[in-house]
Amino acid sequence: MGRTNLNVLRGISIGVQKGETVFLCGASGAGKTTLLYTLAGLERPEGGTVTFEGQDLYSLGSDRLARVRNKSMGFIFQSYYLLPELTALENVKIPGMLAGKVNSELAEALLERVGLKERMNHLPSELSGGEQQRVAIARSLVNDPTILFADEPTGNLDKNTGESIIELLLGVARDDKRTLVVVTHDENLAKRGDRLLRIEDGLLAN
Repeated sequence: MGRTNLNVLRGISIGVQKGETVFLCGASGAGKTTLLYTLAGLERPEGGTVTFEGQDLYSLGSDRLARVRNKSMGFIFQSYYLLPELTALENVKIPGMLAGKVNSELAEALLERVGLKERMNHLPSELSGGEQQRVAIARSLVNDPTILFADEPTGNLDKNTGESIIELLLGVARDDKRTLVVVTHDENLAKRGDRLLRIEDGLLAN
C-alpha cells in the first residue's frame, strides 16, 4: 500500500487432499480470502509455491494458468458475477465457451440439478439471490473441474437460504468426489466439512 508493505499471509503451509472439503474461517482481514485466491491461481504470492496436480501454478505462463483455472477449477463468489444481459442458461455456458466446447445439454442438466429447471431462461434480475447463487454453482461445474473454490458463498443470503447453498455445495462435492475449499465467517456452517482451518493475522490458528 504505497510505500507500506502489508503482509497478508505470513508463512502458511497447508495441503488439501483430493476429494476433501476444507473450510477457511477467520475474522474480516485475517487473510482467508487472500489464501483462497492464492490457492486458486488468482493472487500471485511474493514467496512460496502453490502446487496443483503436480505442477507449480505460478511457474506457468499467464495463458496456461488461465487454461488450468478454466478447465480444472470452478469458482463461486459472494457476488455471483452473472452477466445481467444473459439468461441463467447462457451464464452457465460461459466457461464452456471459453474452453471452446459449449454443451447446452450439460448446462441444462446442471441447472436442473441445482433446482432451476423452470428458471433457466430467466435473467439474473428475475432471480432471487439464492437462485443466482445456484446459477453460479451450475456454472462452476460445467467444465467438470476437479476442485471448487467458494468465497463467502452465503455472504449475501439469509440464514436459511445460505444453509441450503452450503448443503448443495457439500452434496455436489460428495456425490462427484470433487475437492471443495470454502471461505466463510460462519463456523457453524464450516463444521459440516471434513476440516476447518482458522486463520488469524495471516497465520493458521489450529
